Amino acid sequence: MALGGIYDGYGGGGFIAAPAVSYAAPAKVVAAAPAAIALPAPKLVAAPAPAAVVKTVIAEPYDPNPQYSFAYGVSDHSTGDSKSAQESLVNGVVHGSYSLTEADGTIRKVTYTADKINGFNAVVEKSGASVIGIAKPVAAVAAVPAVAKVAYAAPAVAKVAYAAPSYYHH
Repeated sequence: MALGGIYDGYGGGGFIAAPAVSYAAPAKVVAAAPAAIALPAPKLVAAPAPAAVVKTVIAEPYDPNPQYSFAYGVSDHSTGDSKSAQESLVNGVVHGSYSLTEADGTIRKVTYTADKINGFNAVVEKSGASVIGIAKPVAAVAAVPAVAKVAYAAPAVAKVAYAAPSYYHH
């Protein structure tokens, strides 16, 4: 009997036995291999043949002799912006013109035609007088006054006095 300790409780003192301790390794468990299951062979099934796709082509409407016409104009008196344009297509020939006020105040007008045979042809006209005049010659410049020579003086540096550090120990 092993000595477990001193019992000093009710009913007097005495010795009590130490509890019995035992250890055993866990039992080795061996699992059985899974049972083989026989599966039926897969059945091969032929895929259905793709259905033929019939594409319906809808013919777009075609105008063998297209025609159009447009025009616009701007006249802003506060900024001086003034321009206009017009164009039309008849029997395969484009006729048009545009005009604008140039920066110098003249008016430029362009009249043009374009077709498959002659290509693009334009006639440019410029009208009106330029409001920008020729610059007047600048008045003679007076001679530059002589610059007085500046004398250099080294900056005055004032010496600053500081208290000497004091050293002490605690």
